Amino acid sequence: MKGLNMKNRVNKALFAALGVLSGLGIAFPLSAQIRPLGTQYYENQYLSNPAFAGMDKGLNVNLSYRNQWRSIEGSPVTMAVSGDYQRDKVGMGLLIYNDKAGLIGRTRVMGSYAYHLPLNGENKNLHFGLSLGVMKESLDNNKIIAEPDDILAQRFNERKPYIDGDFGIAYTNDRFTIQGALPNLSKFLQKDPLVTIDGHTYFAAMSYKIGSALDIVSIEPKVSFRGAKDIESIWDVGTNLKLENNILNFMGMFRSDKSSVFGVGVNYDKYFIQCFYTSQLAGDRMRTGGDFEVNLKINLFKDPK
Repeated sequence: MKGLNMKNRVNKALFAALGVLSGLGIAFPLSAQIRPLGTQYYENQYLSNPAFAGMDKGLNVNLSYRNQWRSIEGSPVTMAVSGDYQRDKVGMGLLIYNDKAGLIGRTRVMGSYAYHLPLNGENKNLHFGLSLGVMKESLDNNKIIAEPDDILAQRFNERKPYIDGDFGIAYTNDRFTIQGALPNLSKFLQKDPLVTIDGHTYFAAMSYKIGSALDIVSIEPKVSFRGAKDIESIWDVGTNLKLENNILNFMGMFRSDKSSVFGVGVNYDKYFIQCFYTSQLAGDRMRTGGDFEVNLKINLFKDPK
């Protein structure tokens, strides 16, 4: 009886962990995250749409780290490393994304191909992108209290990585950016009841630039929509403000889930560093402490103007 009770406790803990992750949307950008990284709103849009791979000239390397709800033990920690490069009309990218929340860890490795098609008119382009890779989910056995012969966690960890992908499209000119993406294409190919997160079903966004890099101040208002299964779609609205030559950058986005994210960035030579803070409702902020994120962007091999 004691052994049976112990197994029941383990089973309940595992299913509770899966349920928490499903409710919180601790997933991958692609844009699978219900709560995206702050950097993917403007500086690294490749995270949410593969059509942005190689959209900027040179080799762009991004390193991101986020710690959510610092006051809660086992709080989500997210890390992402991405690189994308443009060659003629072709863009290529690589994304490694890892997050961990409580017992569950997830790693996603994706390669991306994008084609940037010039249209009639100066600086008008249509962009297509496709990402393909694998997702691996695992449990931290060191944090599970169970009898040695309980194999539930072992069976979960023995699950093979599964193939996943994203598709995206975007239209850009000197002012407008309109984009859409279908993340987590694996959901269209198979139905796995053990997949912990449904994630996004679609992503769409539109922004408009006012001013240029040479102006003392330029802004880019943006609105985006993220659809997800079994929960209400989430919209974001905000703006990005840049000082001349992007030497200093301020960003703010407000979300329909009543949270908000604010960021500040500094540009020096080939390096751009941004810090973000995501605020919750007052009651949640007292319990969770909010989210902190830092991102380093390095631009290499860019031809001088």
